[in-house]
Amino acid sequence: MKVSIFGLGYVGAVSTACLANDGHDVIGVDVDPSKLEMFRAGTSPIVEEGMPELVRKVVESGKVTATNDVSQAVADSRLSFICVGTPSRSNGSQDLSAIERVCEQIGEAIKSKSDPHVVVVRSTVSPGTVEDVLCPLLEKFSGKKNGEGFDVCFMPEFLREGTSIRDFYDPPYTVIGSTSERATAVVKELLAKIDSPFHITNIRTAEMLKYSANVFHATKITFANEMGRLCKAYGVDSHEVMELFCQDTALNISTAYLKPGFAYGGSCLPKDLRALLHMAKTRDVELPMLASVAASNTTHIQTAMDAVVGNGRRNVGMIGLSFKSGTDDLRESPLVSLAEHFIGKGLTLSIYDQEVNLARLMGSNKKFIETSIPHIAELMTSDCRELIKNAEILVVGIKDKDVIEMLHEETQSDQVILDLVNIPDRHKLAGQYSGVCW
Repeated sequence: MKVSIFGLGYVGAVSTACLANDGHDVIGVDVDPSKLEMFRAGTSPIVEEGMPELVRKVVESGKVTATNDVSQAVADSRLSFICVGTPSRSNGSQDLSAIERVCEQIGEAIKSKSDPHVVVVRSTVSPGTVEDVLCPLLEKFSGKKNGEGFDVCFMPEFLREGTSIRDFYDPPYTVIGSTSERATAVVKELLAKIDSPFHITNIRTAEMLKYSANVFHATKITFANEMGRLCKAYGVDSHEVMELFCQDTALNISTAYLKPGFAYGGSCLPKDLRALLHMAKTRDVELPMLASVAASNTTHIQTAMDAVVGNGRRNVGMIGLSFKSGTDDLRESPLVSLAEHFIGKGLTLSIYDQEVNLARLMGSNKKFIETSIPHIAELMTSDCRELIKNAEILVVGIKDKDVIEMLHEETQSDQVILDLVNIPDRHKLAGQYSGVCW
């Protein structure tokens, strides 16, 4: 395939070399004369393991040309990658001036093309940028419509400096944000030699995915370093701790706890976080990220409180009270916090939780219920179906199969449903639906 790549920085240079190595004809486009001259001379414009040899090889093969002529590059290619920088401004926002300018130039070049052109944005941009900013520019300067004279998609890149060539050829997956079957087919054809799962999603999801990945990596590094500082203060080998920590691939290094939902609670997580922060305090160790975890959890609970109280309706039905479905443990349950807040605001409240109802009769939490939250216990009902029918607002904190079936059957169009657990088949629900963070 004939491909043009706009921006010969890190991502663009690696993409140019690797695609040319796969046999594609690649036109590298940049406004920096020094980068163009280096490519023309067979020299890598970036310092990266394997790049000097690879650039020399593909340039000598004749598979790579370098130019600043946008019109010719678009005319001579079927697909364009946009890999220009989106640096931070002083307030943290993105500077889109370079990518906007490139889209204007590509749009002008598309104007005179008879065949549809595919534009693949690889620059990291915030959700909505491609559809709300870049597509309108391409349409304005080309005089054509997206989906007709050209197609646009977004393809996040996950190249790590130092291992970028290996990452290009062996990615964990390839993600395309696209609404165009034509664009998706062209990208699949281009990357046919790369053996990895191929995921197609909408453009905004793909845009946000890149931020999610990078921020999670930053969080993991910070977590390991904060634990390292605390370990050192206690004379513990931090490398051995984290080596053992990483051996647990069921919970620690896994998909566990990585799905949006409600706040954490229970008998372990809150108290152990407090204990760890106290340990740090006694050794004068600063742990800024871990010290913010509880505050973030409280903010999440407050978000749910505000969604209910701010709605203006007074009759609330809560489904779930324990900190976790399938248990009667009420210790530091965020749902108990919700219930107490609603009571304090004078709302009419009814609560259903089968496990907690059993605990009131025989469970280990019977004493806790009777002594710590008797005012809440008095509001509990054993009839979930009746609670669903009578509530103006339903707060759903468990997703037992029987409960979900009743919600599907009994919810009404005039009810408000606040989902804390990602209710399955929610299209079957009547009423005004909202997730706590979706």
